[in-house]
Amino acid sequence: MSIFDKCYNFTRAEEAVAMGMYPYFSPIQEVENNKVTVNGKEMIMIGSNNYLGLLDHPKVMKAAQEAVDKYGVATCGSRFLNGTLDIHVELEKRLAKFIKKETALTFSTGFQTNQGIISTLIAKGDAVITDKMVHASIVDASRLSYGDVLKYKHNDMADLERQISSLDEDVGKLIVVDGVFSMEGDLADLPGVIEVAKKYNAKVMVDDAHGIGVMGKNGRGTLEHFGVEDDVDLIMGTFSKSFASLGGFVAGEKKVISYIKHFARSLIFSASITPASVATVLATLEIIETEPERREKLWGITKKMKSGFQAMGYNTGPTETPIIPIIVGSDELAFMLWKLIKEDGIFTNPVVYPAVPKGQSLIRTSYSATHTNEELDTVLQSFEKCGKQLGIIK
Repeated sequence: MSIFDKCYNFTRAEEAVAMGMYPYFSPIQEVENNKVTVNGKEMIMIGSNNYLGLLDHPKVMKAAQEAVDKYGVATCGSRFLNGTLDIHVELEKRLAKFIKKETALTFSTGFQTNQGIISTLIAKGDAVITDKMVHASIVDASRLSYGDVLKYKHNDMADLERQISSLDEDVGKLIVVDGVFSMEGDLADLPGVIEVAKKYNAKVMVDDAHGIGVMGKNGRGTLEHFGVEDDVDLIMGTFSKSFASLGGFVAGEKKVISYIKHFARSLIFSASITPASVATVLATLEIIETEPERREKLWGITKKMKSGFQAMGYNTGPTETPIIPIIVGSDELAFMLWKLIKEDGIFTNPVVYPAVPKGQSLIRTSYSATHTNEELDTVLQSFEKCGKQLGIIK
């Protein structure tokens, strides 16, 4: 028996390609605002996390180009050794001020950020308690820790309390939850989580990758939205959504961040974020702080699309954000709808188990502040036609 047998026996991808039903790893040849070119065909992108439409903003692109001219294309080293630039330090100071925490620390990717925080803080004898629907990076980070891992039913505060009350009083406890759940677009019950945490002397960490820049009056995220910024101990964010870049960060107390900084293997043993990526985040952060009208437009677009899909008879689930899922049920139906929508020139993302519960397969759509009414109307018309063709809606 060979360790590669599982690889040789995996044929689903090839079968899907042969059937023209393989939706992943599609090479995008060109990007122009919310239009992308795939296999020579122009498509409207509604599968991106470019919520504020900043990926090709002239000011952002100029900042990235100037950083390359000044620092080169990479650091060729980790933050721990030769990979810390002055703009890394500047970014961390700016982020901490924006998020309203004592200090911040950047990582090379969002996945590595969660990995570094959780695997570093949760030692033997500690426990991490997570919502069952948290991001895969939190799941893997929890597995890498030496502590116990408990999961509670999605947004079920009674189950959270049942799980955490089973732990001894002297066990170190960290509750980790997404602020915005990335597939269904719903929000964590942060007030409820905080209430349970205080009762059982637990710390709270929020992964707000999809909330920062979008949620809250000033775009500070889900914590600002709920008015609980002072009650959450650690806030994690990524740069690959509203910030139109690559990387991640954690913000919190200085002593806690310093400990993570000196013990997180995913930070110490990875090359630091490239100069262009850092400069991009600095430029987008300034836009987030000074152009609230982008969020206002995004929420107008979100309302239009959600009400449009619901009027057709689509199930959009519990979403409260610019992530609007079209829940169809079976994997087969999700792939069939994806294919028809694709043929109409709309780029979407089909999502199936284990990313969502079995029987809850969906088309994940998400929107940008720069989508035009013409683009949005084209999307709605396509979904109405294709949904009727498949019998999903009447």
